Amino acid sequence: MTATATETATRGTYTRRISQIERGYLNAAATGTPQLIQMVIEGEGRVEPDALRQAVRTATLAGPGLAVRRRGATWRADGPVPPVVELPAAAADPSFDHPFFHRDLDVVTGPVCEVGLAAGPVTRLVVRASHIVTDGRGLRQWIADVFRALRGEEPLGADSTVDDTHFRTAAGAVAPAEPPARIPGLPAVLGHGPATGRPLWLRRRVPACPSAVTARIAAALSRHLAGDTGRLLVPVDLRRHDPDVRSTANLTSQLVLDLDRDTDWRALHGRIVRALVTKREVAALSRDFLRQNPFANSLSEARELDGTRFPCTAIITDHGRIDTDELRTEHFRPTGFATLPMLVPYAEMFLSSCRIGDETELTLSCRDRAGAREAAGRVLDDIAQAFTAAA
Repeated sequence: MTATATETATRGTYTRRISQIERGYLNAAATGTPQLIQMVIEGEGRVEPDALRQAVRTATLAGPGLAVRRRGATWRADGPVPPVVELPAAAADPSFDHPFFHRDLDVVTGPVCEVGLAAGPVTRLVVRASHIVTDGRGLRQWIADVFRALRGEEPLGADSTVDDTHFRTAAGAVAPAEPPARIPGLPAVLGHGPATGRPLWLRRRVPACPSAVTARIAAALSRHLAGDTGRLLVPVDLRRHDPDVRSTANLTSQLVLDLDRDTDWRALHGRIVRALVTKREVAALSRDFLRQNPFANSLSEARELDGTRFPCTAIITDHGRIDTDELRTEHFRPTGFATLPMLVPYAEMFLSSCRIGDETELTLSCRDRAGAREAAGRVLDDIAQAFTAAA
C-alpha cells in the first residue's frame, strides 16, 4: 500500500542520529549475519489482512521509527510502511522453515519491518524488524499500537528521537567500569562440524513462572559448558533510566558476565542485581568500541570465528510478562507469544524468555549443524526442570 504525500511528510519529520549502539549492530550485519528481531503472536480467531494493513499504517504514523531508512549518519522516516505479507497456512507450522522467517531486511532501501499473517488451525502473526533500528521494548510498543488500532483505539505513539546519550545523562553519576577481559574462544556446546548458516530454533513452554529467570537459565546452562568457564551477555533496556520516553529505537546496552561450571543461580542473580544497581550497562557505553570490545574488535576478526569456538557462550534476554490483553481484538484471542532470536557472530546461542499467564515460554536459537538439535534440547530440558523445581 503506497503512502500518501501527507503521511510521508508527517513521518519524514522524524530524524535521529545513528547511535553507538546501532553502529555495533551495523558492524555485525556487515559479517553477513541478519540482525533481526522476530516476535510471534499465536491465537484463536481471525485477523483481517486489510484491517491489519490499515492498523500498521496508523501505528507507524504514531511510531515513525519503524519506517526509517539510513541516510548517512542518520535515520529518516521516509521509508516504506511495514508491509503485511499473507503467508500460506504452512507458515503456521512450528518448524519455522518458511523462507519468510529467514530473509534479511535492508536498512538502506527499507522496509526495516514487516508483518506476516498466516491463517490455519492457529492464526499466527509474525512481526520482523531490523535489530539495527529497534529493540524488544521498542518493537513491543509498536505492536501494542497496531492492536490498539485494530480495536479502534488511538495509538499511544513512540516518536521520541533521543539516543543513548540521553540515557547516559538521565542515569546520573556512573562509576567507570573495567572492560571485560578478552578471552580465547570457548569450546562449542551445541553440536559440531559445519553449520548451514540458518538458525535452528527450539521452543519450550514450561508450566512455571519462577523469579530470577535470567540467572536460573544461566545456572542450568552452566551444567553444559564444555570447559570450566563460559561467558554471558545480558541485554539491558536503557529506558529504565527515563521511563517516560517512548521510542522504538535500539536502546539496549549490555552486561557481560563470566560464568563458572555448576554456577548457583542465587549467586549469579546477586551479581546481576549489583551490576544493575551500579549501572554497569551505562558504564559500558563509554568504552572504546574498537579497542575495548570483549568479543571482536574488527569485521575481519568477527569473520574469523569459524563456529568451533566462541568468545560468548550465550546471550540471555528476558522479555518479562506479556500482557495478552494488549494483543486481543473482538475476533482474535492470543494464546501464545514467543521470539525467534537471531544468530550473533560471536555468540554460540541466544536464549529468550517471556511469561504468559502462569507459564514461561523459552526459545533457543543456535547454528543448525550435526548434533545441535539434540544438545539444545537437553539444555532446554534442564532449564525447564530448574523452573518447575522452583515453582
